Amino acid sequence: MAWLKRIGYYLIGLSLGSIVVLFIWKNKDVSFDYGMDARTLKTIRIRTKIYSPEAQAILAQNKLDSLTVNAILKNGDVFFGQSKPRIKPCPEYLINGKDSLEHIQLYFKRCDSVATLQKVIIKN
Repeated sequence: MAWLKRIGYYLIGLSLGSIVVLFIWKNKDVSFDYGMDARTLKTIRIRTKIYSPEAQAILAQNKLDSLTVNAILKNGDVFFGQSKPRIKPCPEYLINGKDSLEHIQLYFKRCDSVATLQKVIIKN
C-alpha cells in the first residue's frame, strides 16, 4: 500500500473518531483540568469556601461579591512563585483575575475540605 494512501486512511479515521468523541462528550459535564493552574483552581472551587473577616471587609468596601470570586476561580491565573504550595497541611495560593478582573488578586489557603479566602488585594 502506498505511503500516501496510508496517511489518508489514518487522517480519515482520526477525523471520524474525533467527531464521534465530540458528540459523545458534548452533553456530559466533563472538564479537562490537566494543567497546574487548572488543577489548583478546580480543587479550590470544589471545596467549601470561607471568607476571613479581612477579606469580607475588602469585598464589601469594593462592592464585590461571591460571583466575582467564583469568576476569578474559574478563569484566573495562579502565581506559583508568590504562593506557598508545599506548606503542610494547608498550601496557600495567590490567584490573579483575568481580563476585566485583572486588578483583583485573591490569596487562598486550601485545606482538606475548606478553602479560606485570606486576603483580597485590589490593584489600582
